[in-house]
Amino acid sequence: MDLIIYDYPFTLFYAMMSLLPSLITLIVLFLLTLIYFKVAERYNITDKPNARSSHTSITLRGGGVVFCLAGLLFYALSGFQYSFFIVGLFSISTISFLDDILTLNNKIRLAVHLFAVTLLFCQWDLLQTEWYWLILAGIIIIGIINAYNFMDGINGMTGCYSLIALVSLYYINNEVVSFTANDLLIIIGLSLLVFNFFNFRKKAKCFAGDVGSVSIAFIVVFLLGQLIFKTGNLAYILLLLIYGLDTAVTIAFRLFRKENIFEAHRSHFYQYLVNEKKLSHLFVAAVYGLLQLSVNSLLIIALPSSFSQIIGIILIAAALFIGLRFLVEGKDTLLKASNSNL
Repeated sequence: MDLIIYDYPFTLFYAMMSLLPSLITLIVLFLLTLIYFKVAERYNITDKPNARSSHTSITLRGGGVVFCLAGLLFYALSGFQYSFFIVGLFSISTISFLDDILTLNNKIRLAVHLFAVTLLFCQWDLLQTEWYWLILAGIIIIGIINAYNFMDGINGMTGCYSLIALVSLYYINNEVVSFTANDLLIIIGLSLLVFNFFNFRKKAKCFAGDVGSVSIAFIVVFLLGQLIFKTGNLAYILLLLIYGLDTAVTIAFRLFRKENIFEAHRSHFYQYLVNEKKLSHLFVAAVYGLLQLSVNSLLIIALPSSFSQIIGIILIAAALFIGLRFLVEGKDTLLKASNSNL
């Protein structure tokens, strides 16, 4: 007992010292975010409410730039690890930030997205794969990035959902299978804590902007790709199941209503809950996050191994989600053309 008592202060000291790098990183990211706020205020980089908005006051835009800064910080501290991924992240973040403040031509944005995805293929060492698989993979990746962007419409959603994804990936990396650098997961996770501090609140200090939603989507896709290629199991795509369901089902209903799916809208289920049912932004964001956390926990406990099992899970989840939307929104709201496409 005496030995335990004498060793305890030293054990506590070493534990605290081991957390010091993370604490310093957190402070650095926090300060960088504050510096960005000054820049955004100086150059009026703000989000003004419009008919599609779920917010009512002018708010700083582009706070999600901290995700790209975290990636660059990891790159410097890791001895320049994952160079293709980092260049892709910087490229896609830069074009997204420019689009936030200038509204660029879609062709320019798409070209940079394709360039960034190609760099991902280089990082994953996939360029020897048959061309048709690369095209399919590119479509899926760009689809996920755009889905992430579509889902970034209320306070707390992007930060909460992404933090749960990073925590789940960190657990898998340490307890199930090692597939990526732990430091990358930690630094990106810390950047999400910083962003959530300013965004996960009733009156947000900042929004992620396209630079935030697109960059964190790119990071999550990179990490998921590493995990899937390491294990050979596509089931890990279910780590994004809730976002995927809302996006895919919303597109399906909009197609049924003969709406232009490329036009801005607020037809997502989370938007209906906030705008029509008047539920709190943070409550809806937390529910989406907790639902995905439940899926992730079940996935870790009982990981499906066959493609048919994965498809079966997706179909069951989709049926339940569609049923929920009919129950909450009603048949008329979902299936009849309305003024939701503003």
